[in-house]
This record gives sequence, structure tokens and C-alpha cells, in this order.
Amino acid sequence: MSFDCDVLIAGGGPTGVTLAVLLAKRGVKVIVAEKEGAIYPLPRAAHIDHEGMRILQEAGAADTVMATCRRASRYEFRNARGEVLLCFEGSDRIGPGGWPGANMIHQPSVEQALRTSLAACPQAALHGNWELGAFTEDAEGVTAEIATPAGPRTIRTRWLIGADGARSPVRKALGIVFDDLDFEEPWLVVDVLVDDPSRLPTTNLQICDPKRPTTCVLMGEGRHRWEFMILPGETPGQVSDDAFIARLMKPWNVEGAVRLERKAVYTFRARIAREWRKGRVCLAGDAAHQTPPFAGQGMCSGLRDAANLAWKLAAVIRDGAPESLLDSYQPEREPNLRATIAMAIMMGEMVCTTSRWGAFVRDTRMRIGRALGKLPSGPPDYPPISAGAILAGSAGAGSYFPQAIAETGTKLDDAVGDKALLITRRALAGRVAPFARELGGWLDQHGAEAVLVRPDRFVFGTGTPETLRTAWLAATGIEPPSPLA
Repeated sequence: MSFDCDVLIAGGGPTGVTLAVLLAKRGVKVIVAEKEGAIYPLPRAAHIDHEGMRILQEAGAADTVMATCRRASRYEFRNARGEVLLCFEGSDRIGPGGWPGANMIHQPSVEQALRTSLAACPQAALHGNWELGAFTEDAEGVTAEIATPAGPRTIRTRWLIGADGARSPVRKALGIVFDDLDFEEPWLVVDVLVDDPSRLPTTNLQICDPKRPTTCVLMGEGRHRWEFMILPGETPGQVSDDAFIARLMKPWNVEGAVRLERKAVYTFRARIAREWRKGRVCLAGDAAHQTPPFAGQGMCSGLRDAANLAWKLAAVIRDGAPESLLDSYQPEREPNLRATIAMAIMMGEMVCTTSRWGAFVRDTRMRIGRALGKLPSGPPDYPPISAGAILAGSAGAGSYFPQAIAETGTKLDDAVGDKALLITRRALAGRVAPFARELGGWLDQHGAEAVLVRPDRFVFGTGTPETLRTAWLAATGIEPPSPLA
């Protein structure tokens, strides 16, 4: 039976479309089935970090997205009296990914930029109003039934990816359950259009007020967001009433400066699917995990899933790698997700305290921590990959490889492409000479003769070029890259 595509992706949101673009750029034939007819027009996700922007760079969408981003240099946690309990600074500075550390976005604009990139890929197609139904798997592939405007259609694919959101029909069909990480809080989200930005905060804020925990953050250009914790006894209908929202907004003194664009009630949850791959079906994005929004890592996590899956699927489909390479997907990504979620829960518990005594104890601890210089100035680094397609035990293995930037402003990835890289000291005088200072500094820091960097820009390992090439072939089944000349 012939195949209609190599990969069928259920879900045309940021995770699914990013994955589709990264696969298509590697010569993989992709179909995206999206049940909605158009991009959801209102804001949802608020933030993409430097790693996420680097992934969008590979997808050809970063510059377009960056043009509408806004940045704040500070992320402050304040108590009810306005005292700063914790402050993360420098989020507007360039991060290791080669882009600003924190970028406040307008999600529909991000999705449109990604779809524009996808439309330029002849190997890919996105179909709106296509809804995945039942699917069956055999030794060679997956047969999926799709409801389309033209009637039922059967799609034959080698691999199926469920990037179909938190309620994922793909996950449910596979019978995969969540590990619940014990965080569940209902919040009201209020998005506004800004007419007078001079009257709005320029810092991202968490107001740790036990009377009403509140978030206030920048969004993409021309927008701002407030989030209000829903208190016991309040109903979604009650808090969504315009008059109720007006009372919540009154202390911010923004009447006449903003116009309501969207109001929605969400339950912030922390959950991770127990299995991210079953046979020829994988989960990605919210289908595989959900994180509270306090660390701004929801969309970022889905983009990282896409980057991890893309090169591995392409290697299996196009380069003869064994299917077992995909077994490394969840072991590599899950520890990062658990650390990300733990950070978000820590922030959320700090914000969501509704006990006055609990708030007093929290504030006292934070004051002592500040006086002793024990408070962090930014979120902690998330753990490197510790198991999977890496040369374990070599210096830097599993760490995130920074994107060097030349004096001309050219970024490393734009100069070398999206394949695995074998960077030696000899290469510093050759093709990557414009980046020699940063790359040489990285090699010096790790005492390394050479480094092999995976396509998703995590370090496979360090050592001699010969050792790295042999280890890469053994770990991935893929022909190793030649040293950059």
C-alpha cells in the first residue's frame, strides 16, 4: 500500500506547524490535519524564550515574529504593598540561543509566520477543517481516517504525530494517561488592546496579594495581559462579567487607555503524559505535557519537542537510522519538562498564596533571602540531556550549544545550516572563522579538541574528531558529519 506522506501531524498549532516545517526542510513529506478552518484570532501564549526563537529561526519565521515582539528587562514578584520580593533582570539581553532571553508575543502572528514558512515548502501541506478520527497501526505505517469538507478521506502515513492540544484525541485513542504534578488553579485571563501605552507598566509583574493573586505582562505589539486568580466561591460566569472585570482592573488606572479584546477562564495545570511514543505514534506539545504559565514555557516546550523530533524522524525516514532512535525522545525531553514545570509550580505557589499568614511567612523569608544575597537573579538553568543520543561522560555532552554571532550580526546557524556539526579547532580558521572567538572559547572552556553538535543544537559530545564520528554512528545509525573545513 502506497503512502500519502511520511508524517501526518494532527494539529496545526505552533508545535505541529513548526515540526512540519523542520521536517519538510529535511526532505520529509508532511501533511498537517487541523480541525479548525483558520488560525484562532485572539491571543493565547504570551512568551517565547531565546531557545524558542532559535527554533523559529531554523523554521524561517524568527525575523517576522521578532518584528512584533515586545521585551521587558525585568520580571518582578511584588507583595500586596508593592514591595519587590523577587526580581529577574536582564531578560531583554541576548541569550545563549542568539536571541533576546524573553520575547512577549502575539500568538496569531507567530502562527501566521510559521504557516507562511510552511507554504513555501513543497514537501508539506496544511489542511484546515480536517479532523483526525480513528487510526490503525501496522508494521509499516499508520492508516488514519480524516473528516474533511469534501467527505471522509483515508490517509496512509509512515508516522503519526499527535500535536493536537491538551485534550488530544490522539493521546486518548492510545490510552495514555497523565502523571498529575499536583497543581491546579482556576484563573481569569484578560487581554486588552492598548491605546495609551504610557499608562501601562513596562515591567512584567506577579502581584503576590493574598486577596487576589494577579499577573500583569506585556504581550505582542499593541497588547497587554492581566490574569486574576479565581477565588473560592466565584464562578466562571461571575468573573467573566464585564462589570466584574472592570472592578478588577480599576486599581490599575487604565480606563480609557485599553480596550478589552478577550476574556477567558483557564485552569492552570501541571501534567506530563506517561508515554510520548507508542509504536509509530508520538505526542508533542500540550498533548504530551501542560505547564502553569508562570515561567512562560508552554509554547517554548512544544517548540523544543518539535526540534527534538524533527531531526530524529528525518534520520529514520531519510537517512536509514533505526527506529529505536525515537526511543530517545521522551528520555531526553521529559527531565527538561519536569524541571520547567517545577520552576513554574514554584513561581505559582509563591504567587497563589491566599493565606495572609502564609503571605507574611513568604514575605519574611524573601526579605531575609534578599538581605543575605541568596535570591536568584533569574530562572535557573534547566538540566542538560543526561540520557539518549549523546556521548555520555564527555565534557559538555547533552548541554545546549550556544549560537555564536559574528561581528557582522550573522548568526552561526544561518551560516552552517541545520545538520549536525563537527567543529574542530582547525575549523576556526576556516568556514566558521567569523565565529572563532566564541567557538574557540567554548572549546577552551570544555578542554575539547572538537565538539559534535546535534541538529537540534544540543551537544552530542566532545573528543577527537575520529572518536566523535565513531560514537555518533553507533548512537544514531546516521552517517557522521565531516569536520567543518
